[in-house]
Amino acid sequence: MFTHIDENGRVKMVEVGDKEDTKRLAVARGCIKVAKSTMKMIQEGKMKKGDVLSVAQIAGIMGAKKTSENIPMCHNIFITGVDMKFYLDEERSVIHIEGVVKTIGKTGVEMEALNAVSVAALTIYDMCKAVDKDMVISDIRLVKKTGGKSGTYIREGEKFERESFGSKY
Repeated sequence: MFTHIDENGRVKMVEVGDKEDTKRLAVARGCIKVAKSTMKMIQEGKMKKGDVLSVAQIAGIMGAKKTSENIPMCHNIFITGVDMKFYLDEERSVIHIEGVVKTIGKTGVEMEALNAVSVAALTIYDMCKAVDKDMVISDIRLVKKTGGKSGTYIREGEKFERESFGSKY
């Protein structure tokens, strides 16, 4: 049984109107590897386009809010909160990105958290591409979700009290 296919084999959006409203949270993470010189420019605020992480933070929040415009079967969700965090791993020259999205509703916010991280990473790429075209975006993944019929999911091996993110969910 496909949930997004009707009896005639046509695509449909799932009806969630009869589902109970529950408090929901989703946490997604990803990263972007940059050149050491790019990392230094980001830290020193020397990118010509401006403060890279501040712009990426705003972009991530906007990405979460606009998920239903990008992913065809996503419902337009009332988001109650979005938090974006960044951790600069200077040794490996990697920027780790975390997006936390919250709602109270009939459907989850996993896609919103994943989209937030993706858009933040793409924004970092866009803001730095003039000096570094070798950047690599990777490891975008859901690490935690709570609420709804399926309950809590936590990715095995994922740490949630990492000092790097200061995350405590």
